[in-house]
Amino acid sequence: MTLKIIGAAPGRTGTVSLMTALEHLGFGPCHHMKACIEKPQQTKWFLAAANGQPVDWHEVFEHYHSAVDWPASAYYKALFETFPDALVIFSDRPAEAWYDSVASTIYQVVPSLPKWLRRIVPHLDRWGQMVEKTIWQNELSGRFEERTFAVQFFENRLSEVQSVIPPEQLLVHSATEGWEPLCRFLDVAIPDIPYPRANEAARIQRAIKVLKALNYFPGVVAIAVVIAAVALSAL
Repeated sequence: MTLKIIGAAPGRTGTVSLMTALEHLGFGPCHHMKACIEKPQQTKWFLAAANGQPVDWHEVFEHYHSAVDWPASAYYKALFETFPDALVIFSDRPAEAWYDSVASTIYQVVPSLPKWLRRIVPHLDRWGQMVEKTIWQNELSGRFEERTFAVQFFENRLSEVQSVIPPEQLLVHSATEGWEPLCRFLDVAIPDIPYPRANEAARIQRAIKVLKALNYFPGVVAIAVVIAAVALSAL
């Protein structure tokens, strides 16, 4: 396979909807952050890239026809150099709304990962390192909590993409626009089903609550062991 479509926008810009749409249109499999969670080798490759090590992008995307979302979008320029015939899509949304969405969802994930779980699951620990290095350090310079800076980052990214990618190979697309501009850009027929509306915010927020609760698990186990020991000693 070869990468035919490169997503250049950060996460929380309708990338799950875009991934679903692209796969329905025949441009799948589509790479997404989910691939790194499900496939340890993907996390290893992107952690290496985040640390400045050389990565064979042909190998990384050997089984994909498209890629959207972080971490792939962080390397859209390198990907476009590697796959110069690819089309580039920037999934757009208002910058302020983007910031609020990221702040209440994915920005909370890595800090919520239980340390004990990261110790016993190496892949989870590497994934956390990859996300921290790729997104919060390399992309956002460790300054995401500075709202003005982060909003400007998003606006600058769009301007940068428009200056780097030839106009005939670039589509700036909002999920609210639906199928028509996307299908026209890709030169495919418009499906007779609604454009995907996959908002992951609620699911991510539920996952964060679970992760935070798991932080107390070792303590609960320790208390249970002490109680059991006391009870046994009284026998």
